[in-house]
Amino acid sequence: MEKANKKQVLLFYCVEAEAVAHKVAAESPFITLQSINWRSFDDGFPNLFINNAQEIRGQHVAFLASFSSPAVIFEQLSVIFALPRLFVASFTLVLPFFPTGSFERMEEEGDVATAFTMARILSNIPISRGGPTSLVIYDIHALQERFYFSDHVLPCFETGIPLLKQRLHQLLDADRVICTKVREGNKRIVRLKEGNPAGCHVVIVDDLVQSGGTLIECQKVLAAHGAAKVSAYVTHAVFPKHSYERFTHEDDGSEKAFTYFWITDSCPLTVKAIGNRAPFEVLSLAGSIADALQI
Repeated sequence: MEKANKKQVLLFYCVEAEAVAHKVAAESPFITLQSINWRSFDDGFPNLFINNAQEIRGQHVAFLASFSSPAVIFEQLSVIFALPRLFVASFTLVLPFFPTGSFERMEEEGDVATAFTMARILSNIPISRGGPTSLVIYDIHALQERFYFSDHVLPCFETGIPLLKQRLHQLLDADRVICTKVREGNKRIVRLKEGNPAGCHVVIVDDLVQSGGTLIECQKVLAAHGAAKVSAYVTHAVFPKHSYERFTHEDDGSEKAFTYFWITDSCPLTVKAIGNRAPFEVLSLAGSIADALQI
């Protein structure tokens, strides 16, 4: 009976997301991987080909994207805009990390809210035979960004927190306190807002990390208040310019105080760069993505 309610999904993916796509397919017999020829002309512009284009007519189709840099967004958008027009039954775009999500505010005239720009672009994905595109995003930076999308797409906001909860069940000494961050110019000031970390293993939870400055400041505050151990979890490990190196245990820096640093594979290039270096552990979104494709 359960099989009758499941839909067969054909999953396309970008080059960066290949490893994650294979993990997603391994999670469900109802997901079949499909391929795209990612090539470029001599001038650098994309020369793309969707394999088996006629065979996907009438099928439920999904695309696993990774907008890791402006350089790769255009080629992926070209495919994303083409797939729904191939007479597919439905189209789902899985974009685990919405990259401009932290640029959602206009604090003074002249600021450009690029989160709104990206949302407008994705809102113009063509409608498939089954209706608007389903857009799956994990731990978007600000929940109000759902209102940046038009009615031409259906945003589905998921979270990686259940993965963290599963991992924490294996750690009997983890506890929770609440810190708050205040910005004064370019300075970050982290204060303890609620809870007592003394003698506890405290896990810092955030949606994303860039340079890691806020996490380090938070760790210092917790250590000063007597935390026995400090770990961190972020869904999106962006880490530009290899900033993850300040956390690795092989370095001799003071940031060794992080016992565990859990990340997901929403940023595949970061996962590949970090490898198996402590204190990092990767909690894969593959199972959650496989479930989301059945919504």
